[in-house]
Amino acid sequence: MDHTSDEVMERLNRRGYLDLEIPKGLDLVSAIKRLKKEKKAVLLAHYYQDAEIQELADYLGDSLYLAQAAGKVEAETIVFSGVHFMAETAKIINPTKKVILPDLNAGCSLADSCPPPDFKKFIDQYPDAHVVTYINCSAEIKALSSIVCTSSNAVRVIDSIPQGETIIFAPDKNLGRYLIRETGRDMILWDGSCIVHEAFSFERILTLSKENPTAKFIAHPESESQILDIAHYIGSTSGLLNFVEKDSAQSFIVATEAGILHEMKKRCPQKTFIPAPVEDETCACSECAFMKLNTLEKLYLCLEHEQPEVKLSQSLINKAKLPITKMLKLG
Repeated sequence: MDHTSDEVMERLNRRGYLDLEIPKGLDLVSAIKRLKKEKKAVLLAHYYQDAEIQELADYLGDSLYLAQAAGKVEAETIVFSGVHFMAETAKIINPTKKVILPDLNAGCSLADSCPPPDFKKFIDQYPDAHVVTYINCSAEIKALSSIVCTSSNAVRVIDSIPQGETIIFAPDKNLGRYLIRETGRDMILWDGSCIVHEAFSFERILTLSKENPTAKFIAHPESESQILDIAHYIGSTSGLLNFVEKDSAQSFIVATEAGILHEMKKRCPQKTFIPAPVEDETCACSECAFMKLNTLEKLYLCLEHEQPEVKLSQSLINKAKLPITKMLKLG
């Protein structure tokens, strides 16, 4: 099938789901590896992607690591297998590179919970406040921020702000409450949340813990407060990985997106990892539907056609880059 670049882009933008033809019998893994080499592209992938995509990544990690990696990429093209705000962040950090995303519909419920016009009105009520935004937000929200953070460095970012000064934290209210508890700082919270991390069932986790008395329960700080209250350890995606590697326990109940279990099993094949149950009893674990929109088929087509591309205006890049750079300087 012969497609012009404009036709390809129109179809990708219209549907998100890539319905372009893939040659029958194509070995997708081999084809993706070949295209990465031919296109001089690198693949950045989040731990929440499907295992088959994680295995193809040149850089695999959490949001902080991938942001750091995006700044070091020398290849001409960055393929970001994650969600849209992550690809935007890569473009902001490395604006001369072409950044492509397998599916433009791979969004984020947390980012969507913070519309830029509404957020602008919100922060205008506190003109002297430091606006700290979690990296899980749009480029427009980052552009309105004083500094960005990830779950890995959020405490460090909050501690960098002088005592007694007003802090707005957005968009995740659950992470915000956790940070208030950890830092002892008063903060004004935006009322946003991640549907994946809010799906965990407190009662079902208690039951599962009783059924597995030697298992340690670990959770991501985007989870609700009552979930965090019973956790043996609370940490970012990378923090959870480090904990299970170092801790002496042989089994863990894990409250975050289930994609992380693949890397945990790789690093600790002798240990047992149980996904924390969600409220919906028909589901075994919590998965991000947005993250799972990226597939091997879409990744192949994305590389083959070098579309869809993440494009941002230079003025937006300039504004959004300042708070990200400020964060990266903290480490």
